[in-house]
Amino acid sequence: MILFPAIDIKDGRCVRLRQGDAQAVTVFGEDPVAMAKHWEAQGARWLHVVDLDGAFSGQPRNQARIAQLCAAVSIPVQLGGGIRSRSIAQAYLDAGVARLIVGTMALEEPERFAELCAAFPGRVGVSLDARDGRLKTKGWVADSGRTVEEVLPGLEAAGAAFLVYTDIARDGTGTGIDPAPYERLLARTRLPVIAAGGVTDLTDIQRLYPLCAHGLVGAVTGKAIYTGTLDLAAALAWVSAQR
Repeated sequence: MILFPAIDIKDGRCVRLRQGDAQAVTVFGEDPVAMAKHWEAQGARWLHVVDLDGAFSGQPRNQARIAQLCAAVSIPVQLGGGIRSRSIAQAYLDAGVARLIVGTMALEEPERFAELCAAFPGRVGVSLDARDGRLKTKGWVADSGRTVEEVLPGLEAAGAAFLVYTDIARDGTGTGIDPAPYERLLARTRLPVIAAGGVTDLTDIQRLYPLCAHGLVGAVTGKAIYTGTLDLAAALAWVSAQR
């Protein structure tokens, strides 16, 4: 099980949003590069980076900072936010990003998404961001009109390499994980799944861990490690001890 520290970038700073609300911003650092180095020093094996400006605008807004971040650490980075064309995807991969997470394009432009997966096999995943079972796009502000179950066959056929499922209702709230959505998703797909939204403390990691036997490969944690309700080093040690 991989624990992914989240570094969400907005206006060049490291922030967290509550339930994806661009107005509910908490700033946790002025320097995302320094934050990336900090989590690497704590033992992180991967980083989960999101260009929030890109997610809301549909165009990358923090490319230079993300390139600096990738160059500053020796661990791989997965990136989402505003990746809606092959040229943008190529630019990020050239800048050192290990793999990409696509949301809006995957749901709204399936043919172009399939082309992206074919161009970069094994390096393009999908962000499934849901509230009450319905998928959101464009930085969680638009309703796709579809459910996870409806889109899964097409995403699998297109060549998606992995899925990141975010429970929007719990994201950034400190209310803890609800394993049920992940259990349902894992029962319907063979793709690797990463859980996001609601990880609050070690108990949540312990509740998710049994799902690794069914295809869960990791969990993203953001607010919890910034506010201290989850000690990343301790959580990594616990996971390591389960092997």
